[in-house]
Amino acid sequence: MKTVGTGQTRAEGTSTEPSGTWSPDRSSLASTSEKQVWINGQLVPASQATVSVYDHGLLYGDGVFEGIRAYGGRVLKMRSHLLRLLDSARAIALSVPYSVEQLESAIRQSLRANGLRDAYIRLVVTRGAGPLGLNPYQCRQPVVFVIADSIQLYPQEMYERGLEIVTAATIRNHPAALSPRVKSLNYLNNIMAKVEGIKAGCAEALMLNHIGLVAECTGDNIFIVRAGELRTPPVHAGILEGITRNLVIDLARSMGLAVREPDMTRHDIYTADECFLTGTAAEVIPVTKLDARPIGDGKPGPMTLKLIAAFRQLVANAPED
Repeated sequence: MKTVGTGQTRAEGTSTEPSGTWSPDRSSLASTSEKQVWINGQLVPASQATVSVYDHGLLYGDGVFEGIRAYGGRVLKMRSHLLRLLDSARAIALSVPYSVEQLESAIRQSLRANGLRDAYIRLVVTRGAGPLGLNPYQCRQPVVFVIADSIQLYPQEMYERGLEIVTAATIRNHPAALSPRVKSLNYLNNIMAKVEGIKAGCAEALMLNHIGLVAECTGDNIFIVRAGELRTPPVHAGILEGITRNLVIDLARSMGLAVREPDMTRHDIYTADECFLTGTAAEVIPVTKLDARPIGDGKPGPMTLKLIAAFRQLVANAPED
């Protein structure tokens, strides 16, 4: 099977475009309702946006990705996401055959082609097709693709009432094995913890690190409120340094709230006044129980609600950086 759109031309059909809001270009939409996917410089119908069965991203999870949000026609923290993508790629010795500006253009083309102003964007770089075996240097050409679509991780009532989560027995990857700071295509660690959460009747699960400290949830960073200050695990605890995590920290500090990044155990969450999660897909969502123990009064807390309101106000303008 051949990869669609995986020729050697790096930026065919790509151009650097100015930042700012935009309106969907209806003339560029396909005549059918099928989604359009940008893959290696071309926009193609989703049914044709395929990669080879010999792609090492599929065979070995060898690749990196980013999840990005667009609000009202502007892409939130796009450059921050793209720089993190390039950091992840460098960490696994993967060369991305497009510049930041070309990737920005690809994202905007995808949004326009699908007539989307509010969207979830998945940007993926795979190692590309190569012979069977682990050697990545036998893969000739990386595959880069952009999916622009919608996503809803949790039902609206969970944002209003809060999530119940459970501690997973599956620990976060040891940072000396595969760094959690690499947003790789190998998400099996998180998926196994997610399975535990679902089987326990919870939509999300807390993951501890190799020494039993709080790391993060399967797809989100975790925060608590205690004694009037905001606390979240540090990067060295073995977490993905979330773009939304950092955005919420900046928002909190701009509101005059104290923010710390101490090592934490489950005891800190059990005894917290409030708790919430952050992530590109999840945005900001309250947590009201951990391991069947109510957090605070078992309802979304005032600081959590204030930060949710501030986040929503921010994304209404959706600044790009």
